[in-house]
Amino acid sequence: MTIAHLIDDDDAIRDALAWLLRSRGVASRAWSSAEAFLADYCGEMRGCIVLDIRMHNMSGPELFERMVELGCSMPIIFLTGHGDVPLAVNAIKRGAFDFIEKPFNDNELADRVIDALRIDAERSSQAASAATIEGRLAQLTSREREVMDLVLAGKFNKVIADELDIAMRTVEVHRARVFEKMGVRSAVELAQLLVGRAKTD
Repeated sequence: MTIAHLIDDDDAIRDALAWLLRSRGVASRAWSSAEAFLADYCGEMRGCIVLDIRMHNMSGPELFERMVELGCSMPIIFLTGHGDVPLAVNAIKRGAFDFIEKPFNDNELADRVIDALRIDAERSSQAASAATIEGRLAQLTSREREVMDLVLAGKFNKVIADELDIAMRTVEVHRARVFEKMGVRSAVELAQLLVGRAKTD
């Protein structure tokens, strides 16, 4: 489920954030500490993380580093006090999505959360598409992969037959099977599909 994960050790701020996001139609779940979030975290979680930079025990930046180690791809928005801006800027350089200073503007924060959720949804969609393409490629035989590579190189069936030392009719059969397994109707569509895959890698 795509939600905003709110992590702050201040009860009032957590409640205010949840209410604000609910007013904008955004579902959320709150944790009172970084440790509590880590205990519940799993790689299938989707959405974004709104994270206070200063908390008791494990701090926001410490949790952020742990998320990086775990391969978490959810966008992370830091909530910072004025004195914490350098810490937040450093986190941005390390891949955090954004930081917002307290006291925050409600609309600005909600807008950034919505932006982060949209980006996470796009990443998930791209990953699913890439996995689908990889699954189709895995169905190809080694000979079909050879034929596909030569088709993508723009070579005609006769040239492919000569290079692979097989009959042209055999090339046509392999070519048809490649198109069928990859879910395309032409060499152009096949090339577009695999170019799209390369961009998501």
